Amino acid sequence: MAEVVLGYGGAEKKVMLAIDESEYSYYALTWVLDNLKESLNKSPLIIFMAQLPTKNAYTFAASLGSARMYCPVSATQEFNNSVKENQNKLTLALLEKAKEICASRGVNAETLTEVGDPQTVICNAVEKLNINLLILGERGLGKIKRAILGSVSNYCVQNAKCPVLVVKKP
Repeated sequence: MAEVVLGYGGAEKKVMLAIDESEYSYYALTWVLDNLKESLNKSPLIIFMAQLPTKNAYTFAASLGSARMYCPVSATQEFNNSVKENQNKLTLALLEKAKEICASRGVNAETLTEVGDPQTVICNAVEKLNINLLILGERGLGKIKRAILGSVSNYCVQNAKCPVLVVKKP
């Protein structure tokens, strides 16, 4: 296997791994720790997670009798705040778990999160932090689903201001 060497010439290189709650992200994390551990000694691995913006309107379940009448129900501000708070807690817990996995393998990691469309906030973070290598897991969408839903990894390959490594789960 080819060896990836970061930090050649004594220069510190920043590596960012963008994750979500999927098994593909977990695989990408373990792949990075197995294959790039030696290259990550000079600088910490930056683990990034995008938080999707919360909606202001939610669909609530209705009984069969009232289901015939469609009446959009706006969520209360309290409900919206609760959703945001729980989403933030989940994101921070996933980032902390990833950081613990890195620490158990002897890799120093920093975590970062931002709210927004994942493909946009990932590319923005790459530029803002002067990242030298972006690593993503591939979700394994088929060609049709990727064309309809879009692909974060494909967007980042085309738009990130650094090389992008997409880790595909076998």
